[in-house]
Amino acid sequence: MRFFFKRLMDFIGAVVGLALLAPVMLLIALFICLNMGRPVLFRQVRPGLHGRPFVIYKFRTMKEERDSRGNLLPDELRLTRLGRFLRSTSLDELPELFNVLKGDMSLVGPRPLLMEYLERYTPEQARRHEVKPGITGWAQVNGRNAITWEEKFKLDVWYVDNWSLWLDFKILGSTFLKVLRREGISAKGYATMPEFMGNEQRNFNTVEGDN
Repeated sequence: MRFFFKRLMDFIGAVVGLALLAPVMLLIALFICLNMGRPVLFRQVRPGLHGRPFVIYKFRTMKEERDSRGNLLPDELRLTRLGRFLRSTSLDELPELFNVLKGDMSLVGPRPLLMEYLERYTPEQARRHEVKPGITGWAQVNGRNAITWEEKFKLDVWYVDNWSLWLDFKILGSTFLKVLRREGISAKGYATMPEFMGNEQRNFNTVEGDN
């Protein structure tokens, strides 16, 4: 029954959010189109509940600039001024309300990361996929990208074990305050976060939308 109420809260929240924020989203789409061209949306396959893949939607924040070999340039070189603003205010996440409406995501839950990370998690870390991924989550209001991957995953698993509707409301309220303060937007020295390579990670590549 509690999962029914969570889904009901997600559905109502997504409908109300999309209705209220439609003018803002249209304005952002126009600015992206003028600043970076099309496409306006960034689409990527991410793991959802139990690791099942779905396509996530976000506003695009980077240009598709490549080097002479055809490889994408580092994130910090492709991230535009508009994109940096959208990320710092979390406005780039607004299209994920469509994912919530479809049922792929929840308003609150562990952030959906990359498909290739699935095989890099420990069994305990993989438990973060026992619930739907969220637009915001317990890790996002407790450090976001200013904490390590291991700390994030511990917070994600704690959320899985301690979930309640009251906790979701608390996280949503905290998220609003964090966004206003623009806290934990990126890891020190990176446009987003270093790539998660497992518990012995040593690779520091970055990937768009990893937060």
